[in-house]
Amino acid sequence: MTEINQAKSGNWTPTQAYIFSVICLLLGVAIGYLARGSATSPSAPANAEQIRASGGMDAGGTAPVGTPQTPTPEQLRQMADAQVQPLLARLKTDPNDANLLYQIGNVYYDSQQYPEAVKYYENSLRIDPKATDVRTDMGTAYHLMGQPDQAIKEYDAVLKIYPTHANALLNRGMVKWQDKQDLEGAIASWKTLLKVHPDYPQRAKVQQLIDEAEQHLSLKPGASSGKPAQ
Repeated sequence: MTEINQAKSGNWTPTQAYIFSVICLLLGVAIGYLARGSATSPSAPANAEQIRASGGMDAGGTAPVGTPQTPTPEQLRQMADAQVQPLLARLKTDPNDANLLYQIGNVYYDSQQYPEAVKYYENSLRIDPKATDVRTDMGTAYHLMGQPDQAIKEYDAVLKIYPTHANALLNRGMVKWQDKQDLEGAIASWKTLLKVHPDYPQRAKVQQLIDEAEQHLSLKPGASSGKPAQ
């Protein structure tokens, strides 16, 4: 309880700061199949089967000897609340700073507090509705909240403004395939991505996703894909 109270006040111990950074790294790896809207270089999409609305280690699991235990969701929330305090202080003097609202949303996103992240993303978009990176991240947050239709709606809104937005095209394909079982929609999204970005850094990975989706699309009901059951 002492550690949580310290986090609330913004006075982190070195251990707390380390734990938070490790958890953010784990979450980034766990959801790395979806690219962040603001990424300068897109995250490499993993195999399509790996898409899951989860992040990191089980909060109740035991960490290896010599490493800090994974914080509970409540502890993550407390640490995120502490981290955003300086940003919230700045927001009081400039409440219409869309980028600052986006930064706060990103802190909550990285700590798996997706509804809170969405709140700040929405506030940022009220000020700058054409901020496609913000909307892309909000779409991914909706996916991770188990709301794929809203996620796709946000990606589509991004693509109306910026038809070649690489991460929106990538993420829309992933959500269409894994959440909606819309193979044709996923393939179309990824093919558009490769067409408008012929030098896409993860082109081979995306082509692999297309090939795999087309293989599933060609299967007749009851046929086997030749892969072991998951």
